[in-house]
Amino acid sequence: MMGLVLLGLIVVLGLWFVAIYNGMVGGRNAVKEAWAQIDVQLKRRHDLIPNLVETVKGYASHEKTTLDDVMRARTQATAAHGPSAQGPAEQQLNGALGRLFAVAEQYPDLKANTNFLALQEELASTENRIGFARQHFNDSVRDYNTRIQSIPANFFAAGFGFAPESFFELDDPAARQTPTVKF
Repeated sequence: MMGLVLLGLIVVLGLWFVAIYNGMVGGRNAVKEAWAQIDVQLKRRHDLIPNLVETVKGYASHEKTTLDDVMRARTQATAAHGPSAQGPAEQQLNGALGRLFAVAEQYPDLKANTNFLALQEELASTENRIGFARQHFNDSVRDYNTRIQSIPANFFAAGFGFAPESFFELDDPAARQTPTVKF
């Protein structure tokens, strides 16, 4: 009888451990999936920018420095990977886009161009999607970090390679603002 109770206790502890481990794996995978969604939206944004620059180029060809800055910032943002590298790169891109839209303000014909208006709408939509994806990512990071730092999972997390994840944050308060694309 005692052996049966001991066997039952071992089975219960084993299932308890499996549940804790699987919960940590699920949390880590949720963080990875959330980051992948940010990547998808940032790629969409990065793909729109060359079209936007080309449209502006036709109207504001003498604004070469601003256009070059946007493309340089886009290249850096495209090359950055992970929250710690992506944050500063996206800050630079946000600043460059803000300057681009300030230049576009000076050209009434450009503001009325249907191609420019469509790109502007796509960019605004993408900025909203990026915001939601960032929020989802940070929610996933919070849930995962809470899980691996809470008792009893914290006793096992480090031993099985579960480390806290970093939130996706922008250091510059101005970069937290979506570039203004309203004309």
